[in-house]
Amino acid sequence: MKALLIVESCFGSTRALAEEVAAGLREGGAQADVVPAARAALTVSGDVSLLVLAAPTHNRGLPTPASRHSARSRGGSPEEPGMREWLGAATIPDGTRVLAIDTVTRRNWVSGSAARQVARMLRPRSVGTRSFVAGSRGPLNEGEARAARAWGAGLL
Repeated sequence: MKALLIVESCFGSTRALAEEVAAGLREGGAQADVVPAARAALTVSGDVSLLVLAAPTHNRGLPTPASRHSARSRGGSPEEPGMREWLGAATIPDGTRVLAIDTVTRRNWVSGSAARQVARMLRPRSVGTRSFVAGSRGPLNEGEARAARAWGAGLL
């Protein structure tokens, strides 16, 4: 199985999340590559059977140029373009399984998430979602890295 994880990260916790999911996939025997959204090809290769899209939750959804600017002013290092822009231009082959993950600041985050916005943007394609908890400027909360690795291994 070949997996591609495309990630947008501002403070590093979403990137760490994607790396843990990729490690879990690799432990199960999959090939898993992690690529920043700013450098990801706009056409997903037909040999990719699993596409995982990872982004931080900003203002109840995907980061915007304004929220990236805000993150930069608070010491973050976001890259542009981000996930929102990548999704607007990307071609994903039919038959590719797509999952969206995000980082949120609280476990009971119910009023929006980057992963759910990805799923809405890719309708009518079915996209599974999962959120992991991190501090507003990172890192992942205790136990979340282990949970992400286990979740990745369980995807096989």
